Amino acid sequence: MTKNIMIVGVGGQGTLLASKIIGKLFVAKGFDVKVSEVHGMSQRGGSVVTYVRFGDRVYSPMIDKGEADYILSFELLEAARWTEYLKKDGILITNTQKTNPMPVIIGAASYPENIEEKIKGLGLNLDAFDALSLAEAAGSAKAVNLVLLGRLSRHFDYADEDWLAVIRECVPEKFIDMNIKAFYAGKEVK
Repeated sequence: MTKNIMIVGVGGQGTLLASKIIGKLFVAKGFDVKVSEVHGMSQRGGSVVTYVRFGDRVYSPMIDKGEADYILSFELLEAARWTEYLKKDGILITNTQKTNPMPVIIGAASYPENIEEKIKGLGLNLDAFDALSLAEAAGSAKAVNLVLLGRLSRHFDYADEDWLAVIRECVPEKFIDMNIKAFYAGKEVK
């Protein structure tokens, strides 16, 4: 059976590194893995979406509406934008951080209010928490991706060392300790 993970965020938040780590983990576990990156204006803070699909045999890298087992969101508005892709029993893990999109920055729109409550109102399995604060406490705001991966790891029956081996492989050596600290911050937070 194929499992589907969507990683959604804004350019520069580390979504691509997160997808690389997830993809390598599942390859190491013997799965067929397909990763597909869909970029908006990622260099300018636009939406970035990555699909990770794994199973015995995966034929397409794309995830359709209603097919995502997990959505890992780096920002609240992005979480709301992609809710229709989540399976009925899927899990939406999101950072509660708010990043203003370009229309808000230029004053053409305002950031929507009560996003978290609106998502909860859809009856989705929502796991929303302040990943940014945990990343900063671990050493860098840029480690939100590892905080979110730590949270995601709670849903898979793999040893921490399996995750850590891939993190060590994918992260520059000078940042390994900080990223591992961020991973555990996400995994262990209540």
